[in-house]
Amino acid sequence: MSRLILFNKPYDMLSQFTDRGTDTARATLSDCIAVPGVYPAGRLDRDSEGLLLLTDDGRLQSRIADPKYKTAKTYLAQVEGDVTDAALATLRRGVDLKDGLTRPADVERIDDPGFWPRNPPIRVRKAIPDCWISLTIREGRNRQVRRMTAAVGHPTLRLVRWRIGDWTLDGLQPGEWREVQVG
Repeated sequence: MSRLILFNKPYDMLSQFTDRGTDTARATLSDCIAVPGVYPAGRLDRDSEGLLLLTDDGRLQSRIADPKYKTAKTYLAQVEGDVTDAALATLRRGVDLKDGLTRPADVERIDDPGFWPRNPPIRVRKAIPDCWISLTIREGRNRQVRRMTAAVGHPTLRLVRWRIGDWTLDGLQPGEWREVQVG
């Protein structure tokens, strides 16, 4: 039976077990997960938080991470400004980025999800409001959600991946993980 770990990756942690490349130590998965033989199914940028799946099954890893399988990934994004209906419509159609048109996204405004405090806190500007959106994509380009929201005039201030396929972050605090059964 395959192992599958749901992990709530904290802000400022690398999505890998070792840190190669700098002289200063950065947080890695090995700081929280001491399970041999599991590897991340996909990535989550250092400045993003939330659900990261790890598995010991190469086929499952591919099914989760490979864009050809179109696994839905839902992000909750705190964005700068009050998102307009026009911006939401553009995200739903697909956004033209430097590397081409994105697939259409499912997107809606949401209430503040009441997440844990982020350390360091996001940049807040008194003269510019912010709001939260839920955005579901079925591809995984580099920094895609951040580039999409910026392209429609609402840069991302905080990004939390909430769902991958049927798995969610529900009940996990930053740095916590749990193993789930998969067939």
